[in-house]
Parts: sequence; C-alpha cells; structure tokens
Amino acid sequence: MVHRVLGVSDICLTILFLPFLQGVDILDPGEVVYSETRTNGVVGHGVILECGPTLPDVYIWGFTEPGTDTIRAVVYNFGKGPKLQKLAKDLGDLTVISNSASLSIEKLPMAAEGVYTCQALYDTAEGARLYYYYVHLRVLVPVTKPYILMSDPSPVEGTSVIMRCGLENGTGPIHYIWEQESREGQFTTMDESNDNNLFNVTKVIRNHTGWYRCIASNQVNEQRSDRIWLDIIFGPDLPQIDVTPFSVTERGYSALERETVSLLCQASSNPPSQYVWFYNNSQVYTGPQFTITKILRMHTGHYACMAQNTYLNTRSKKTITLTVYYPPDGAPSCSILPVNNYSDLALRCSWEGGVPTASLRWSPYVFGDESEGFTNITKIQTGPDIANNSMFICQGSHVAQNEISSCSTRTWMPSAEPKCSAYATRNNEYLMLSCSWEGGFPRALLWWASSLGDMQGTSEQNANILVLRSSATYSGKAFVCHGKHPLAKETKQCVLKLEAPVLVTQRSVMSVYEGSDVQLTCILSKNYPVTDITWYNNLKQHVDNIPTKYILDRAAAWTNLTVRETDSVTDSGEYWCSATNAVGGAEIPVMLMVKRYPMPPNLTISRIIYNSRHRTDVDLEWLPQTDGDFTGFFIERQRLPDPVKKRNSDPPWQKLVDMDPDARSCQVNSLDPTGTYVFRITAINHRTIGNPSEIKSPADPPFNAYPAVIGAAIGGMIIATIATVLLFMFVVRNRNNNPRLHDLIFGRQNSQSRENINFPEDEIVGRGGERGPGESSPSDSPGPSMALPRPTATPTNLPPGEEPVNVTITVMASS
Repeated sequence: MVHRVLGVSDICLTILFLPFLQGVDILDPGEVVYSETRTNGVVGHGVILECGPTLPDVYIWGFTEPGTDTIRAVVYNFGKGPKLQKLAKDLGDLTVISNSASLSIEKLPMAAEGVYTCQALYDTAEGARLYYYYVHLRVLVPVTKPYILMSDPSPVEGTSVIMRCGLENGTGPIHYIWEQESREGQFTTMDESNDNNLFNVTKVIRNHTGWYRCIASNQVNEQRSDRIWLDIIFGPDLPQIDVTPFSVTERGYSALERETVSLLCQASSNPPSQYVWFYNNSQVYTGPQFTITKILRMHTGHYACMAQNTYLNTRSKKTITLTVYYPPDGAPSCSILPVNNYSDLALRCSWEGGVPTASLRWSPYVFGDESEGFTNITKIQTGPDIANNSMFICQGSHVAQNEISSCSTRTWMPSAEPKCSAYATRNNEYLMLSCSWEGGFPRALLWWASSLGDMQGTSEQNANILVLRSSATYSGKAFVCHGKHPLAKETKQCVLKLEAPVLVTQRSVMSVYEGSDVQLTCILSKNYPVTDITWYNNLKQHVDNIPTKYILDRAAAWTNLTVRETDSVTDSGEYWCSATNAVGGAEIPVMLMVKRYPMPPNLTISRIIYNSRHRTDVDLEWLPQTDGDFTGFFIERQRLPDPVKKRNSDPPWQKLVDMDPDARSCQVNSLDPTGTYVFRITAINHRTIGNPSEIKSPADPPFNAYPAVIGAAIGGMIIATIATVLLFMFVVRNRNNNPRLHDLIFGRQNSQSRENINFPEDEIVGRGGERGPGESSPSDSPGPSMALPRPTATPTNLPPGEEPVNVTITVMASS
C-alpha cells in the first residue's frame, strides 16, 4: 500500500507545489526521503502526529482510510499558515502545533484510525528537499466492565459448562483471567488466556460449586466483572440405610415378631433428596425415617429406600432384606423316591420356614423305632418288603405352635405291562425305539437292551426312547425293554423285532397298447418299522415329481401306480417298486411293454397344382396305395433354398395341418410366390406314424393365351397406325429439308410417271398448273382443287443411277 500511496503523493505534490517552485532550484528531483512510524491513541483522548523535527517550508497532511488507497488532504501550509480541510472535522479536534508541522488531535474518534501522510518540502542550501512522513495511527478503545454469561448456571454433574466473559467494547489483544471465590472469600485463578473469553469446563463436579468472576485487560485498562454463582446439580448418591435395633443375619437384617423397628435413609444430593419407602415393591411411606411398631411375620420381606432429586428427576435406590422370626406356615410335606437302583424307597419329610426350624419325625409304629430331624428327614425302606398301596405319616412340631402338624404319602405298583413301538425319522436317518410303562408311584424305571443282554442308551422313568442310526445290520434282530419298580421283585419287559421290507407284485410283466392307462401293483409283505412304498419310472425318476403323468393309490400294505396315456417310446421299460425303512430296503421291477398300433398304409399325391398364376395357393389331393387302418393325415412342406446361395444343410420340413381320416384333398394358402416349395403327406394310426409320401412340387396352372394374343394384336395395330400418321406428318412438314425421303414416299414432282386421272378436273388443273418460272395462277390464293406446282424440265445434273423413273402407285382399300 505504501508504494501505491507514494505514486499518488508524487502526483499531488507536483500539482500543488508547482506554483511555489518557480524560484526553487531542485538539484535531484528523484531524491526523496521516506519515513514511516506507528503510534497509538485512545478513543476520546489526544494524540500528536509529528511531521519531521523542524518546520518545513511547505507541507501537506493527507489521510488514508484503512482498506482504501485514496489520500485525502487534511491540512496544508504553503508558507501562509496552516489551512484545515473539511475532512479534519471528522478526525476529531485537529490543530497544528505552532512552529512545527505536527498535528494534535483531541477527543480522538474511531474514524481517525488510518494512515496519515505528511509531504514536507525543505528549502536548503543544497536545494529543495522532499520528505514523506507516514504515520500509522491506531485508535485504541479501553475495555468496558465485563459481564459473565453461562451456558447453564445450574449444570448437572458430569456435563460441560461454558462461561463467556462479555465486553461491550475494547481493543485487542484482551487478556482474560477467571477466578473462583471460596466460601472463605479467597480467590483462586481457574483459567487465563489471551483473546479467548471462554472458560470451558468439560466435566463439572460438585466441587465446582461457588462464585466466579472474570478480569479483562488490554493496553489501556483492566476491568473486573460482577461475581456469578455456579450451582452444580448432582445426586442422589446411593442411599445408606440404618436399621434399629441392629441385627445382621446371612440374609440381611432380622427382627423379633412384635418388636418396634426403625429404618433411616440418607443420600447426598443437590437439591436435597426426597425419600420414599417401599415394601416388596409397594410404596408404604414418604420421608427419611420409616418406623414399624409391633412388627409381625407378615412384615418380612424387602425394604427399599428410593432417594429422588426432583430437579433432575433422577433417583437412586437401595434395598435390604428384613426377616421376622415366626413358626413355619402350613404343614409338613411328604414324598417317596426310589433309591439303590430302584430296589428301595426313600421316605422324605420336610417343613420349610419358621425360626427356629421345625422338628420332624416319622411315627414309631411305622419303623419300630423313632427317627427325628429338623426341617427335613429321610428314611430308607426296603422295596419288596413294602406292601402295595402302603401309606406313611410324617409329624412336625414347632416351639411357637401348640398343635402337631402331619403329612402322609402312599406307594403303589404300575398297572399292566410295558409297551414297545418303533418308528423312523424323516429319510430313515435314525431309528427310534419307544418304551412306556404308565402309572405307579414312584414311577418305574425303563431301559433298553439287545437280544444278547447289552444295555442300549440310558435308563429313564415312565418312558424311554432309544435313538439308533439306521443300519441294515439291525434287520432280524430283537431289542428288549426292561421295566423295574421298587415294589416288584422282578423286572418286566417287552420285545421288538426289526425287519427289512419285503415286496411282491401281482404281475411282473404288463402289456398295453399305447395311449391307454395301465396300473402296476406292489404289495408290502414284511416291514417293521412301517414305511411307505415308492415308485420309480423306467428312467429311474421319482413318480411323485411327475403328477400329471402318474397316479398313486396308497393303502397300509400296498401302493398301485397308474401310468396315463402310455407311449411305446417313452413309457416302455422296467418300473421299480421300492420300500426302505431304518433297517433295510427292497425293490422289485415290473416290466411294462407298450405296443404300437399297426403301420398305416402309404399315400401317393394324385394332384398338386397352383390354383392361380399368383402362386400363393396350392390344391393338393392324395390317395392311399393299399387298404389299412388310419386315424388321420398330416401335410408337410419344405421351401427349397436358392440354388445361387450356398447352404450348409437342407431346410427343415414344416408341419402345416392335421386332416381327418375321411379327407382326400386340401388347399394350402399364404405361400411366398417367389419361393419354390415341395410337399409330402403322411398317414397316422393313433400314435403310429406311417411313411411319408413321395415329394412333389406344385405345377403351374394351364396357360390360356387367347386373351393375351387378341390384346397384343389390337395394341400393335393402334401403335402402328399412330406411328404411320406421325411419319407422314413429319415428311410433309419437312419435305424441303428431307426431299429424298419425301420423294421416296410421295414420288418426284418432275418425274415422267404416269398419273391416274380419274376425273377430268384433275387433268385440267394439271395442265393449267404448268407455268414457267415466275408465273402465277390467275387467282392469288389456291383453291382446294389446285395442284401443287411441278417442274416441267428434267434435271440434267443427276448422278448416274439416280435418273428419274416412272412409278405407278396403286392404292387398294378393302373393307
């Protein structure tokens, strides 16, 4: 910018100083001195801008606003005292210090900021000297009293808070200091930065609660803001519960029935928490202390204190277990369990609950001696020694209860015998042997064993399923299910024998004419576990996948296959009946022979011809060569290729139409007249196709030339007549240009040929017309009977062979 300003200044200096430099001797016009300084001023105060150490003879002060290149004159002195310009009023109270060129600006406004250029001219002994003094004036603004803005004056603990130290005015750089005032009135510096008026606390904690203020300062002054309170919202923390009287157990706290129990809850929170008490998830009290007078056993359970922060709508909860000692409820419970491999019975009696635990015993007359215990008691009894349908009694007592409580149980044998069955999973992947023995108490024990006595799988109560992977080795083998009950002296059993399927058929060979339906039979004679019969066609394809061709009729022990609309080519062959279970499989073939109907007679084409010269329709007739059965015909055509074009193979035959057996003729339409076609016809007997007939190409229809000849003759005569008339007209009109042609047709006028004069007038006119050259007829215009003039002398200069000859023209007309 300095260079741009210099260029403008040179121009201004030249224009302004020109009237005053007439007597000044400038030694070196290009020798100019430049000086650049910077100074600061405070808005509303004064500042002095110097223009050299001494008063120049001539000077001009200019002002350039920031961001522009234009210099505007502020004051000048050409030796007659300083002259202020209008611009000086906008720059404050501007005056020129006496005996110098320096400017004094009071009440400095912001508009005074910019570049001041003093162009000074000194008249020295060496000559005129030109100086440029550039003064960069920056107007500073003192900082105003700051104020604090908070993003949230009551942030939640763990969130972020941003404080901003706001200023109405102030020139940077501004230095910011953040202070926190403790409860004792001491200030702690929390943050300090330049030109950053933000104080960011990314994660506030409850210790950040207190008074805050900011200090802002720049080159001019320093100001402090009013303090502001930061209130951190937190809590509630996990409550603390104190129980009185204090009695701790493994389950929590305990109390004696009918005692007074006090529960106190405390939790840190800002604002302070509100407390709600719950008993087994039901609200029972509001307040920090919950007191229960004369507590009962029904008060045993879970007590929870929930502390709520209503400002944050947050809560915390703590739960304790309070147990009230009381006798057990109800009566003892009895049960019978098998033990010692289902040889003995265990009698168990229990009475849960109550403090202290209840006392239990089986009646002495049951076992011969007493057997006592607490909470639960078990007695082992030999199974076979116990009679079927026996009852046992257990008695229980408690110190807080005056009456004796008791329970009873009974044992009995299951009815009937174990039942066995076998079945296979999908695709015969696994074999499942099932055994059940319903009834009895306790339930019977079941397990599987092979015929050799080896145990298979595990033992189960009431029902047992043995899962085996399918294998043909199990065919013909037996599996035994054993059942045992503690009251039975011996085990019970049931036996399963596995068998692979065996298939038979009523007829192993079936024959039928093609087009008919046929049924193939398959019977399952042996099979365990039970499976279904599967049919496959002559191509080893599953018939279930072709429902439109095959129909299956199923029953428990047989499945019949119906083949629909048999065909001798596609349906003849062996069909397979197959059955597979988890222990094996079998299949048998059934031969199906589909016979064809007799061959139909051969045909001959008796007539084939185009029915018009357009060659688009063909009439076709045929006859059988011999007697025989047939059910119809079909016609084929083939378009022969162009003999000029090269072809790789013969074109295919195209089937056109199927005909009834009574038909002996047909018309084929829509042929391409430019193509060459051949035809053949074939007889069919049901599905038996005979031999094609001989191949024939249609003949053209007979030619009838009479209309064409008559038309051509008439046309020729008309054309010849028109040509003759035109020729005569041409010769007559151009007889002077073509005299020889004219003479050839009409004859020479000077010839000695003989004219046939049929009328006397012709001769007179002819004689009267013989005149010499230059003579004219008596009449100016020739009449209709006037003859053309003819020369009277014979030319003598004709070449040899062209002498005139006499020609007689005879015209004969016939009607």
